[in-house]
This record gives sequence, structure tokens and C-alpha cells, in this order.
Amino acid sequence: MTDSWATFGADLHLEPVGAGLRSGLMEALREAVRSGRLAPGTRLPSSRALAADLGIARNTVADAYAELVAEGWLTARQGSGTRVAQRAAPRRADPVAARTRQARPRTGHNLKPGSPDVSSFPRTAWLRAARKALVAAPDEAFDYGDPRGRRELRTVLAEYLARARGVHADPERIVICSGFVHGLTLLGTVLHRRRTRDVAVESYGLGLHRGLIAGAGLATPRLELDHLGSRTGELAAMRGTGAVLLTPAHQFPTGVPLHPDRRAAAVDWARAGGGLILEDDYDGEFRYDRQPVGALQGLDPERVVYLGTASKSLAPGLRLGWMVLPRGLVAEVVAAKGAFDRMSGTIDQLTLAEFIASGAYDRHVRSMRLRYRRRRDQLVAALADRVPGIEVSGIAAGLHAVLELPAGTERAVVQAAAMQGLALEGLANYRHPDAPAGRDALVIGYGSPSESAWTGALDALCRVLPQEVSGTSA
Repeated sequence: MTDSWATFGADLHLEPVGAGLRSGLMEALREAVRSGRLAPGTRLPSSRALAADLGIARNTVADAYAELVAEGWLTARQGSGTRVAQRAAPRRADPVAARTRQARPRTGHNLKPGSPDVSSFPRTAWLRAARKALVAAPDEAFDYGDPRGRRELRTVLAEYLARARGVHADPERIVICSGFVHGLTLLGTVLHRRRTRDVAVESYGLGLHRGLIAGAGLATPRLELDHLGSRTGELAAMRGTGAVLLTPAHQFPTGVPLHPDRRAAAVDWARAGGGLILEDDYDGEFRYDRQPVGALQGLDPERVVYLGTASKSLAPGLRLGWMVLPRGLVAEVVAAKGAFDRMSGTIDQLTLAEFIASGAYDRHVRSMRLRYRRRRDQLVAALADRVPGIEVSGIAAGLHAVLELPAGTERAVVQAAAMQGLALEGLANYRHPDAPAGRDALVIGYGSPSESAWTGALDALCRVLPQEVSGTSA
């Protein structure tokens, strides 16, 4: 369709194109406004007149006008007709400011722990799972649903966790949440309502987690760590402690697994006094030089809350996590969840369910396990070659390693790295406020850099580490 619209007061030649007359007319009008051929305030012909000029139905023009009014391209007032809206002109960039922005150094490498390589997210496989899940989804899946989450996801998770992590679960005991932080927040609420006073935490761990527990009105006494993991035998002497937060498969940040005797001691404590163990299995699927360490929950499903997420295995942006709860805790957690956010996003739940059921999740985990192991090996080899005095620990599993430093150098190394655009974190950042000063070390996350950035990040790390290492603190 091509026509000249002399009724605009100028010979305005428009070529509406598109899937239909209305969409073509709308795009032609938008282009006329963008190019300046239709100035702000210009009165357009009535829908009747324009329809007659173009030889199309009046309703087509009227619908196009109404849509453009809604989009802000046109205005329509009784008695004033339809006019081109007064749209703000695009602000021209200040050339000096633009040059200044371009001159700023680019953000360097990030070796902080806690994130996977999000550039490796399996987009194609995820899209395939999403399409299949949407086609199969019943209508009720898009309504308000069960606060526990979609049964499709809870069912496949129960099977997967039993197979891969040794978790005893059935769908009725699983609650889907928006990641570990969300789950811990809900548990803090429930524990406070139960009049729990203290939740013990490991002497090294994330301050965010301690803060969430404290925000629920609970104290966070520290549980000491050594080379065998948390000293769970000391729980019995911690009067008033009704729960403990542990990372038994791969302690964060020290990287040691909880010794079998101490796993048993934690369960014995919980059974003897009615305590609860909160198990953070944040990266249990990534192990390299050892047999898999099963979930602590398998020792006593009625005394352990198992918490897992897709944040490390897939991507934090999915905001998908899960809790496997003791039977006596399910109703209370569901009530707490329903009081705040009722339910988690349905589409991603259904997609993850299909992703797991199809085997795509297992394939992705295996692929990433090989990739992360290769990076870990490259990290160890580079340090041995270029900084041979640096001891590396905590590398049998997970996505981070601990690099021992000479006493008194941790802060200086972190600052020197920051000056060169390399983001690092020292072990001291994770120390409990009540814990005494410990060894100097770096906690290096080798999961987050993309494949293309990994070599550069490794080079940058080796450059900032002390080249002369006479000894490290124990």
C-alpha cells in the first residue's frame, strides 16, 4: 500500500508495510514522526477522512490512532482532533563526557568466590525444555498455586536428590524457594516462632547468612573449625543452641569436608536434644579427586533440613532453590512462605522439571564439572610454576580454592589486586566477628570468569601474589 497524504498540509509520502494494514499504517506514522516529517503539534486528518483517502476501513485507522495514542506518539482531545505528541527530543551525548567514559579503564577480572561461569548457561537446552514444558503445562499451572511449588518439579527433584546426593525425600516434604537466602529467611522465621534462641554457625562463613539469622531475632554463636571441619562435638556444650548451620560436603570458605565422625556427632546432638541441622549443600555436585560425599540429611531426615539451589549448577539469576524438610516442619515453613510470597515463578519451575527429567541437567553438570576441574588444575599448575611457595587447599571439590599467604600480607595483596582491576577476597572477610584472627589467605573463585577471560584472570592473580614466600602461617 502506497499513497500520498495531501491532507497533512504537505505532500507526505508514506509506505505502510507490515503484516497487516493497521500495523503498516502505525509503523509509517511512527517513522514520519521520528524523521521529523510530522512535527509535534501537527493535526492529523480524521479517521474517516484518512480512511477515504487510503481506501481502507475507518476502523483500521481508528484502531491505529488509538494504539499510537496509548504509545505516546499521538494525542487525542475532544474538539481538538488527533495531533502529533510533544515528544522529548533525544538528548545528545556530550562528546567530552563520552570520551571520558571511554577513557576509564575497563573492569578487570573477578576471582571472588560464589558464582559459576554464567556465560556457559545452556541456553539452547533450556529453551528446548521451556518450550516442551509450556506445551505440556495445564491451564491451572498459570493460576495461584501451592506454596510448596509445582509438583512436577518436586517430583523430579526427589528422584534426582536421592540418586545424586543421597537425600531421603518425597515431593510432599520439598518446598521450592527463590534460592538459599530465601530458604534461610523462612527457616529463621519458623525457628523464632518456635522460640529457638541460638543458631550456631561455623567460625568461617558468609556474613550475609549470619545477618539473616540475626535478623530473625536469633543469636549466632560460632562453632570452631579445623582440618576435619566443624567441631560438632562441641555443640552439646553450647547451651541454648537449638539449630546449627553447616556446609558439610565442602565447607565454605575453607573447603574441607566434614569428617564422618563429626557428621555422626552432629546428628547425635540433634537427636539427643531435639536440635535441627540446616545443611547448605551449595556446590555438592562438583567434586574432582574424591568419591562423592553424600548429603548429611541421609543420616537422619527428621533432624536435618537439606537446602540446595540451581545457583551454582546453572545460574543465580534463575532464583530457584529447594528445601527438603522434616515432616514436622513442612506445615510451618509453608505457612511462613505463603504469608509473604505465596508461590515461586511457575514457568521456570516447569522448565527446570523438564530440564532434569530429560537428562539435560545431568549432562550440563558433567560438562561443567570437567570445565571447572580443568580450571582448578590450571590454577594449581600456574601457582606451582610461577609462585611455588603458595600452598593451595580446599580443591577436591567445589568452585573455589584457598591460597595460603605469608602472615600479615592478606590485606596488602587484596589492595594491590584491586589497584590492578583484579577483584579478590581474603579469608578474613568470612571470619565470625567473635572469632580470633586466623591465618592469612585468599579465597579464589575459579568458576565465575568466562572461558575467554580465564587465562587473563590467572595471569593477573599470579602477578599480585608475593613472589618470595618464606613460610605461611598455620
